[in-house]
Order: sequence, then structure tokens, then C-alpha cells
Amino acid sequence: MFHLNPSSGVPIYRQLVDQIRRLIAAGQLRPGDSLPSVRELAQAHAINPMTISKAYSLLEHEGLLLRQRGKPMRVAGRGASPPSDVQGALHEPLAQLVAAGRQLTLTDAEIQEALANFLQRERRR
Repeated sequence: MFHLNPSSGVPIYRQLVDQIRRLIAAGQLRPGDSLPSVRELAQAHAINPMTISKAYSLLEHEGLLLRQRGKPMRVAGRGASPPSDVQGALHEPLAQLVAAGRQLTLTDAEIQEALANFLQRERRR
């Protein structure tokens, strides 16, 4: 469900928080859906359980997740306020992509071509 990259330069907890936000905004995680336990996720990705706990706690504080003792963490119901603009959730990563492309002195067309090539490779996976 999650793609965590320890060498990306983005802290793992932030990668997890951002991915969960996007999954909720896109409706792939719906109210009441349960998330993997901290222990399961830590073992699956070979990362410190405190990293996952930190991400879950931040999302709980935002009202996106609900914690119930002895039960899995769940996506919050109607009271939650997930991002309403799905494409808006891509703003920051796209801004970083454009900034990196410009630092490499790529034109807008070259950045678009690189993104198109990347998307094509991902579809083949």
C-alpha cells in the first residue's frame, strides 16, 4: 500500500503522512478503513516503529485517523477534513520536481518529457 524510500531525502514519517493524505483525498482510503498496525508496517519496510507511530499520531491530530485502544488505526468518518482538492495534494511534489528541473537547466518541455517517460515506465510495472 505504501512506497517508502529511505534515500529520497524526505523523512520516512513525512512520506507516510503525505501518502495517507493522498489516499484519503482520492477516496482509496475511506472512512472506517483500517490501516496496517505500527508493528506490521515497521516490519514490512524495515523501519523504526516510532517513525510510523509519529506519522499516525500527526494524522490523528489532524482528525484524519482515529485511534481505538486494542483496534487498528482507522480512517476518520465524516467529522474529518481530508484535502478536498486531489490535484492540489500534488502541488508540493510537483513544485519540487519543477525546481529540480530548473536547477538542472531543463526547459519546461524537457521536464514534461521526463515526467511522461517516468509515467510510462511506471505503467509497465
